[in-house]
Amino acid sequence: MAHRYAIVDDEEPGRVNLRLAMEAHPGWDLVFEADSAARAREALANPDTARIDLLFLDIQMPRESGLLLARELGRMREPPLVVFVTAHSAHAIEAFEVHALDYLLKPLDDARLAQAVERAGLLLAGRQRGAYGQALRAYADGPAYLEQISVRSVGRIDQVRVADILWLEAQGNYVALHTAAGSPLHRVALSRLEAHLNPGEFLRVHRGVIVRRGQGVGLSIVGDGSYLLRLRCGAEVPVSERYVGAVRELLRS
Repeated sequence: MAHRYAIVDDEEPGRVNLRLAMEAHPGWDLVFEADSAARAREALANPDTARIDLLFLDIQMPRESGLLLARELGRMREPPLVVFVTAHSAHAIEAFEVHALDYLLKPLDDARLAQAVERAGLLLAGRQRGAYGQALRAYADGPAYLEQISVRSVGRIDQVRVADILWLEAQGNYVALHTAAGSPLHRVALSRLEAHLNPGEFLRVHRGVIVRRGQGVGLSIVGDGSYLLRLRCGAEVPVSERYVGAVRELLRS
């Protein structure tokens, strides 16, 4: 059974390019195109075009931002998957990556589109719309700081409560979210994730480590300019000389 998709973009060349590029991906049927969020709402309210699995959604549209439509979709119990389409914006891309949402940059790159379509197909096969809806709501309606992190793996999105995270560790292109129950990997830069964590609850102690403030119990010198912080959970994490003053202040408090 073919998956159904739609395109929302105020620029006709953008819609045409995406539609033609999707012809290289069998098993996907175009249901509708819309040049505004308002027209998309009309299509989504029509029983003949309401059921879609994937929505390519432009963000920067003149009459209404696509983010407003995304916010409405995020309140659905099982919304369509959304791939945001955007001109280069570091802030927007950071937010998408933190929340495990997918995006495409203009001008369209065929390889990147193929990756997004593959991810969408895996999520649909795993019946992950409910979990995806949680990620979309966290992005569209979320507070200034994260309360949960949506972790995407192959065909899945799982939720990790920020309140359960003891410390975070950079591992290549991923961040390990260390909790009492395990250490799931989230594909995002540690610095990007840090911007969405409450600094009153978390402290960076090393270029590759952030700890929950209540976890620190002792600091050891292990070499010239090298330190280890012992955590209540039993882990030991490196502390850079740059951050050692803040760590000592933390332990004193």
